[in-house]
Amino acid sequence: MSVESLSLTSDKDIIEFSGRGTIYSHTTVFQAPSGFEKYAPYPIAIIKLDEGPRVTAQLTDPDPDKPFVIGMKVEMVTRKLKEDGDQGLIDYGYKFRPLLEKDS
Repeated sequence: MSVESLSLTSDKDIIEFSGRGTIYSHTTVFQAPSGFEKYAPYPIAIIKLDEGPRVTAQLTDPDPDKPFVIGMKVEMVTRKLKEDGDQGLIDYGYKFRPLLEKDS
């Protein structure tokens, strides 16, 4: 994950993020905005990235034995956000899932 940091000058800084963080706060959306009704209910969260900034994102790939909780370690993944009809475009973006444990 990378972000361009803009200043009042034309200089740009590219800041790289690991894509990992911690759930700072979360909730479930039951009344979805237009275009997302068929996906409700779905969990969203404020994620505090390991590098410091916070981002808002949908949570995905829940573990039935471990519900999403504040303080849970998560990682960014690319997932489908929505479809524009049966034959339309598919919009992809980032979501966060529980951090996968690596095999030792």
